[in-house]
Amino acid sequence: MVGQYNSDMTLQELEKSITNLSAEELTKFRAWFLAFDAKHWDQQFAADVAAGQLNDLADEAIREHRAGDSTRL
Repeated sequence: MVGQYNSDMTLQELEKSITNLSAEELTKFRAWFLAFDAKHWDQQFAADVAAGQLNDLADEAIREHRAGDSTRL
């Protein structure tokens, strides 16, 4: 079942399937996966922000900036 995925595949089977991709298919897969991963990272980041999980870090950064402990980019 190389090149196909079903929900019963194990991670090892998926890895084997990926290793059997042609160079062109691997390039397409890599581009697709990078976009897929970025989308999910963005969603997790937004959920963390909405849940207030980054508030302490933001507050610390603001305190350090006000104390002159930051540099202009």
